[in-house]
Amino acid sequence: MRLDGKVAIVTGATSGMGRSTAYLFAKEGAKVVVVGRNEARAKEVVDNIKKDGGEAIYLIIDMTNLDEVKTIVPKTVEAYGTVDVLFNNAGMLSLIPITEMTMEEWTRVFNVNVTSAMLLAQEVAPYMKKQGKGSIINTSSVAGYAAHFGPVAYSTSKHAMEGLNKALANELGPEIRVNAIAPGAIVTAMLDSVGGEAGVEYMVTGAPLKRAGKGEEIATVALFFATDDSSFVTGQSLRVDGGYEV
Repeated sequence: MRLDGKVAIVTGATSGMGRSTAYLFAKEGAKVVVVGRNEARAKEVVDNIKKDGGEAIYLIIDMTNLDEVKTIVPKTVEAYGTVDVLFNNAGMLSLIPITEMTMEEWTRVFNVNVTSAMLLAQEVAPYMKKQGKGSIINTSSVAGYAAHFGPVAYSTSKHAMEGLNKALANELGPEIRVNAIAPGAIVTAMLDSVGGEAGVEYMVTGAPLKRAGKGEEIATVALFFATDDSSFVTGQSLRVDGGYEV
């Protein structure tokens, strides 16, 4: 029960990596705020957590709408009194090439992948500072290291996340630790949208571990960053990619 009594917000928590992390955080004793767009899936996650003896609520939020994003922390505090862990996991993939990119699409991708994370960090910081401790975890990507992992808006947003992660760690210490997880090919709905493992075969066959990762393998890293197991770690981005491009 390494998160016993802690309050954790997990965005993008209704599928894939976020769902696995919500389950693991709850199993470790956290009160989990499940944030997602699909109410049926959100309810299912919360119901499963409660069925296993955990505690959770869900919030239906469109992460492209920053006014909605700003309601997450107040509603969490209203329910549980504070926030101890924030996992900025919501993400949006865009496959539109630069020659067809619109400002509307560009803004949507950045709102989900970067700006919402900044806003939520801004909102949770006073609570974490007041209690003298907190952990913010950001989902980056191998696309934040090399542009060939994604089209222009997605890749640029993930490069921006790498910068945001470092800047937040620098500004919010010493009370708050900020770290990122940079997944490679992970079995998620996002991966399915590009053809599943077959669609990123070069990432699978080109990595030493020769397979795609699982949501649970991201969740265990998120748990590491959320707990005192990583008490002297901040401003870092850990690639969880099967060793691709080592």
